[in-house]
Amino acid sequence: MTLTRPPATDSFLGSPVVTDLEALDADFAVIGVTYGVPYDPAGPVTTAARAPQAVRERSARYGAFREHHDFDSGGPMLPRQVRVVDVGDAETPPGERPHQGAVATRAVAALLARGAVPVVLGGDDSTPPFALAAYEGHGPVTVVQVDAHIDYRDEVRGERWGYSSPMRRAAEMPWVERVVHVGARGVGSARREELEATLARGNAVVTAREVHERGVAAALERVPAGGRYYVAIDVDGFDPAVMPGSLALAPGGLTYWQGLDLLRGLQERGRVVGIGFAEYYPDRDVNGLTALGIVRLAVAAMAASPSLRSASV
Repeated sequence: MTLTRPPATDSFLGSPVVTDLEALDADFAVIGVTYGVPYDPAGPVTTAARAPQAVRERSARYGAFREHHDFDSGGPMLPRQVRVVDVGDAETPPGERPHQGAVATRAVAALLARGAVPVVLGGDDSTPPFALAAYEGHGPVTVVQVDAHIDYRDEVRGERWGYSSPMRRAAEMPWVERVVHVGARGVGSARREELEATLARGNAVVTAREVHERGVAAALERVPAGGRYYVAIDVDGFDPAVMPGSLALAPGGLTYWQGLDLLRGLQERGRVVGIGFAEYYPDRDVNGLTALGIVRLAVAAMAASPSLRSASV
């Protein structure tokens, strides 16, 4: 079975499209996961399913600017020696839950087997466990979640794989060493019992207020030094002024600069072995601002790769 299908229009940054995953040779591989596990029994597809292609389309103009000076980083936006490919979208026919993620997991596992760092474009926030399941044998992994919510419900209306539970499912994976929740604010599905459950497991919660008061050091100091990190970004972890294309808008989220500093800080502290974006709803976006933010953060994580730094020495 083919695990991915080519992008419908543009590829990410105009990068080569590779759907033969066994022949993949790249540092970073972009993959779309367009579906999730819904609470609505009508089906797994939401308007977030259009997010991967919206991000690709927004990235297209930057393909020609890869070696232009990036004033946010002080160097080229993405040096040519960083090999990026787009493997398209996971072939994900709706199936018996929670097995809707089986193909996505196999696809991400194929990327890891070829030595590429997956860059996962969701999809609603039920998609992170699909990617993290592929890291069996590639751990231990610390999950750094950027989100307004801790997503630690065991179940909601009988569904254990929905978008209120991805960090709970991730924390149950033996190869996930720790979850560091970054950016929690306001009120969501979490109750006191979910907060106590994640802390009892040895995870850490860094509120948005802490990040604003102390900077991203408040989060980085909770992350094991020299570790392997999967960064799971829900766009509602950022302030609506930065990423308005979300269903759960709330004031006080992370800034663009804090996002950049967090990703670069993680690459300096250890190694980002995967990054995923979720909960982007293009129909709620403003002038493609959220898609642009995703592009800029993904590129920043690539450009700060430890392997790139060592290659330049």
